[in-house]
Amino acid sequence: MDVLDLDRMQFGVTTVYHFLFVPLTIGLSLLVAILQSLWRATGRTAYLRATKFWGKLFLVTIAMGVVTGIVQEFQFGMNWSAYARFVGDVFGAPLAFEALVAFLLESAFIGVWVFGWDRLRPALHLAAIWLVACGAMASAYFVLAADAFMQNPVGYRLNETAGRAELTDFGAVLTNPVALAAFPHTVFAAWLTAGAVVIAVSGYHFMHRRDLDVHRPAMRLGVLTTVVGGLGLVLSGVALSKVMTATRPMKMAAAEALYQTTFNAPFSVLTIGSVEGRTGTPVIEIPGLLPYLATGSPDGEVHGVNDLNDQYNALYGSGDYVPYLPLAHWSFRAVIGFGMLAVAMAVVVWWCTRRGRMPRHRLFWPVAMSTAVAPFLANSAGWIFTETGRRPWAVFGLYQTHEAVSPRVGMPAVAASFIGVTLVYLVLTVVALKLFLAFAKAGPPDEEGALAASSPSGEPEKPMAFAYWPQDAQWN
Repeated sequence: MDVLDLDRMQFGVTTVYHFLFVPLTIGLSLLVAILQSLWRATGRTAYLRATKFWGKLFLVTIAMGVVTGIVQEFQFGMNWSAYARFVGDVFGAPLAFEALVAFLLESAFIGVWVFGWDRLRPALHLAAIWLVACGAMASAYFVLAADAFMQNPVGYRLNETAGRAELTDFGAVLTNPVALAAFPHTVFAAWLTAGAVVIAVSGYHFMHRRDLDVHRPAMRLGVLTTVVGGLGLVLSGVALSKVMTATRPMKMAAAEALYQTTFNAPFSVLTIGSVEGRTGTPVIEIPGLLPYLATGSPDGEVHGVNDLNDQYNALYGSGDYVPYLPLAHWSFRAVIGFGMLAVAMAVVVWWCTRRGRMPRHRLFWPVAMSTAVAPFLANSAGWIFTETGRRPWAVFGLYQTHEAVSPRVGMPAVAASFIGVTLVYLVLTVVALKLFLAFAKAGPPDEEGALAASSPSGEPEKPMAFAYWPQDAQWN
């Protein structure tokens, strides 16, 4: 193991850890905004209690996302200073907008929302949480635009004298086809994640028969969000695969471990044995699916890793441009498998709780709650596939990973920072889990207290329902 390997491991650990909170934060911000909107529309205090309950859990996730995101960006200066120097002029622009526009919007209005329950008019207070949700999604877009430059560099010119990429068209960076395709996919993944967590937490209270008037509509919202997120992931995933094939064909070939250029290639759902050297044996295949994902046609042509490696040798010089195939192959399938597992469980939960039913088997809710882990595994696998699938490039076609490390940071310094950051993250994991589980088990506030703390006058009065929404409507 050399410094490059350790740098990559540290960046992988911090990135995956940070991304555990990002989708959950984006998804929960939307669900809290929807719950509060339902309260304002119907006047039902069950929605208010659900809003305050999930709002508290949302605050835990957003705090962890901020803390881990700061460490994430510090690494560009600690371990990847050569990369920061090469790409900073381009890479820094969307990240600056993320901090100055999206993060500022998100952080400012989360404070307004937390402290404005009994100080703001209801419409203004509701607008605050919707602005937080918009800020969270805008933040995701700017980060994805920065990452998309590494996948498909646009809007720059290469200054060979200075040895760096320089920004020439910020609009091109923001409208990078990779960012445009990745953004809806990320948002749907966030909905899937948040929906599964809502199902799990509500399932815990279902299992103990507590506050079902609050958790039943929340459960329904979680199921709907999970299913919509899953369907959206399928549609946006097809679009993203086409963009990926057009801009980084090696990544698509690596996802299938396809060695030779092939027409009408099958997609192997399950392979027994190693995918390296074509020694594995596919046991479940879907004919024509791979070219459909790559080109939109089941009879399309998909280039193999051997042919693409020869092309890259001719373009970029002698070298090995093939990603680590087992990681690319299985992480791609983990994304699909774990995501669909979450959707399937959401459908099962809906079926078993429809029309007021209660599942009787004692293992039903423990199994349903454990399924909430699936979206996190899918998100982590997707991020690993995205970032490692372009190996050996830090910026595709321009800058390789071995060139990007800090030249004067040796193995002892990297090892010390890696151990330190990992230990801190372990402590944060314990703290975050304890806080989240404690708040989740405590349940929602009682009706009188929730209303009293939500009225500008301090009196527990019922909010006015919109005229077009029946006062006794219940979203079941």
